[in-house]
Amino acid sequence: MTPQEPPFRCAAASEGRDEPLAGSASTIRAFLLLEHPGPWGVVALRDARLPEGLGRSLRAAAAETGVRILLVRRPGRSSTQGHRVFAVSAGPRHPWVESGMVEHPADVLDLDLADLRAGRSVGLAPHDEPLFCVCTHGRHDACCAERGRPVAAALRAAYPEQTWEVSHLGGDRFAANMLIAPDGLYYGRLSPEAAVRVAERRLAGHLELAHLRGRNGYSMSTQAAEIALREHLGETRLDALHATARHVRGEVSEVTFETTGVDPRIYLVRVRTTQADPAMLTCRAARANPANDHELLGIERLGEAGEAAMAEER
Repeated sequence: MTPQEPPFRCAAASEGRDEPLAGSASTIRAFLLLEHPGPWGVVALRDARLPEGLGRSLRAAAAETGVRILLVRRPGRSSTQGHRVFAVSAGPRHPWVESGMVEHPADVLDLDLADLRAGRSVGLAPHDEPLFCVCTHGRHDACCAERGRPVAAALRAAYPEQTWEVSHLGGDRFAANMLIAPDGLYYGRLSPEAAVRVAERRLAGHLELAHLRGRNGYSMSTQAAEIALREHLGETRLDALHATARHVRGEVSEVTFETTGVDPRIYLVRVRTTQADPAMLTCRAARANPANDHELLGIERLGEAGEAAMAEER
């Protein structure tokens, strides 16, 4: 009998071709998280057992406003009284989370997602603790369940109140994936031990650079530039630097950053973004597709930071 070939797994394939993590996070700046214990199906808002018509209405609202709507649940358990809702504004400056409970999932349609997308309150209560959201959406991609669930379990044991399982985050091949809200930090290729270390560092006000995919308030090339500059400076403080300008000339992005602290500086980071060779990017992929490849071209210190206000990247 011929041995059966093991099933294709996109995360193992990505590791095998040594695909970089940096510059692969989402660029969406606003999220609505709705507690729903599941099952979630292949496409959560289409296939989950939500009240009739709610998934369709939520998908329409997300498409109209640019807010990403995700389903969340507690690892191994769910709420018995209502459904927790989180509104997340995850821009690179002044991110925030608001939270509340709704009796029925359809009540979230009363929230103004256009206000959320614009960074304005939707009327829920401020939520001060970070959220550790681990993708475990196995029906969407097997790697997310196989690698995500052990990570969610480890985080739940260490930080039960901050930990949530979440539906499809994107970048399945980087499983296990985690979004930290409200910072908009995406982490990938997490083991249970690495995930707990990332959470510990975040609670202490620092980033763990080794597994960082990027900050979702930035373009992908800016994400790669931020990580490269942080590695160059050995800087892990959460708010240690901000992108203040980005200029694109063909394949090359020139991103200006200002550091914070007692001796602020300005740096220019140049990154070339091209497309890598096509590959199977998810376990369910029907064909190979290219992904972005970011090459660091150089880091230049421009001088001391000025007093003038600088526009945030749009």
